Amino acid sequence: MSATGSRQQGGLRRDVGRIALLFTSVGSVIGSGWLLGSLNATQIAGPAALISWVVGAAAIMLLALIHAELGGMHAVNGGVARFPHYAFGSLVGYGTGWIYWLGSVTLAPVETEAAIQYADKWVHEAVGFHLMHTIKGPPTQVILSAPGYAVAAVLMLLFTVINLWGVRRLSETNRTVVWWKIAVPLIAIVALMVTSFSGSNFSAGDGFAPAGVKGILSAIATGGVVFAYLGFEQAIQFGGESRNPQRNIPFAVLGAMVVGVVIYVLLEVAFLGALSPGAAAHGWANLSFTNTYGPFAALASGLGLGWLAVILYIDAFISPAGTGLIYAGSSARVSYALSRNGYIPRRFGELSDRGVPWLSVIFAFVVGMIVFLPFPGWQKLVAFITSASVIIYAAQCLSLAAMRRQLPDHPRPFRLAAAEVIAPVGFVISNLIVLFAGWTTDWKLFVAIVIGLVLLAISQLSRPRQDRVSLDWWSSMWMWPWLVGLAILSWLSSFDGQNVLHFGVDMAVTAAFSLAVYFFALSRRLPDRVARERLESGADELEGLEGGQV
Repeated sequence: MSATGSRQQGGLRRDVGRIALLFTSVGSVIGSGWLLGSLNATQIAGPAALISWVVGAAAIMLLALIHAELGGMHAVNGGVARFPHYAFGSLVGYGTGWIYWLGSVTLAPVETEAAIQYADKWVHEAVGFHLMHTIKGPPTQVILSAPGYAVAAVLMLLFTVINLWGVRRLSETNRTVVWWKIAVPLIAIVALMVTSFSGSNFSAGDGFAPAGVKGILSAIATGGVVFAYLGFEQAIQFGGESRNPQRNIPFAVLGAMVVGVVIYVLLEVAFLGALSPGAAAHGWANLSFTNTYGPFAALASGLGLGWLAVILYIDAFISPAGTGLIYAGSSARVSYALSRNGYIPRRFGELSDRGVPWLSVIFAFVVGMIVFLPFPGWQKLVAFITSASVIIYAAQCLSLAAMRRQLPDHPRPFRLAAAEVIAPVGFVISNLIVLFAGWTTDWKLFVAIVIGLVLLAISQLSRPRQDRVSLDWWSSMWMWPWLVGLAILSWLSSFDGQNVLHFGVDMAVTAAFSLAVYFFALSRRLPDRVARERLESGADELEGLEGGQV
């Protein structure tokens, strides 16, 4: 069968080419994070936020390498939710899939809300009403007004229509947006560095690293550093709709990370160098801008770069909205995968005539509209989404190690060197990032995990016995001590916890605990024969892998 415009046996269409798949990940990596990340990280860590960006990049790049091998060896839609299913069975597969779906379905409306928040003052000056309003605290919250909710609904509906239109239209729309999203940060970097760059800013205020090592680590999890790098795995989510996915997925995953790291590190350097003298006179934690359009627009205006400020005003809407478009489709692919694995009703896996999981797309829209209700906005959800994502990244480290043992001879177009070292290191790093997010964030994540397990129980009990999915309890025995132990360590830690485990000690204990869980989990992996059968059960989605390239 020709791959060009081909429909697979499962109904999905391979309409996404190599560059389009790369742009799917790049468009997810460059979102609202670049607009706020430099300021937020600097407020936490001072100029040492530059170290946070480099350390965060190294950590996420390791995890991206792991995803590149998994995505290349088995290209199915919603792959991030499926690899743990193949390696450890249904209960682990559902648990990780649920967490990832929760993060991705939340991210689309959060990015949309960020776009609206940036546009609020502009709209008010033009038409006289606000899209956002403030609820006095404590805590003070900025939420959507009635007109803002209407605008958010229109944007989410637009994302939904584009996704329902088909993956080709989605990739074409995203490609145009991503060229803009790459160009604007690069223009801002060059313009700020050429116009104003003061090396003394890196030691101004209360010094280079006012919060020490702890501040550097906290900025990684809560300052938007990891959040900014999230999204490289989106190429895997759409892998079942790509031509020649074994080649394209590793290229897209690693390429997106390289683009993201270069842009974000240079943005931090440009941001610090362009600050006005005395900006940190009252301490880096109190660094702020009166310009409500965001820190980079404020810098541009202060330096007399009015043309750049206008571009940044526009991008403050386009970048988050573009990322929201991708995640609206990505979350639908995760629920599609959960349906294909038998965890949720089969109707979520039904495809339209255009090869799109239509009910999953519409359901993501409905959930997004609920997220827009009066809950904390962008800033409050960044750490939550970060923790949810790295929990899934941790599970992929285990999946890689398990599938290396279960399927040693399976073709791997991209084979990660030193995987036996990188996988456990990646697992430890992921758990440490959850720790750095702090107990005030982590408790919400663990409550969400419990809710997901309750929903699975309800789903199982509501089905006839013969239709229930085998949960593979034996292979999930490691998941319970892992999640409960992480929750306890977060509560006891120095990161917004009880400080029973002081800074440094909490990290060492978490690392040792993570390694113990890692090797225990590998001893509970599915038998090789079962893993092979489950991998092969998705063969109807893998037709046409050698097709042409757009």
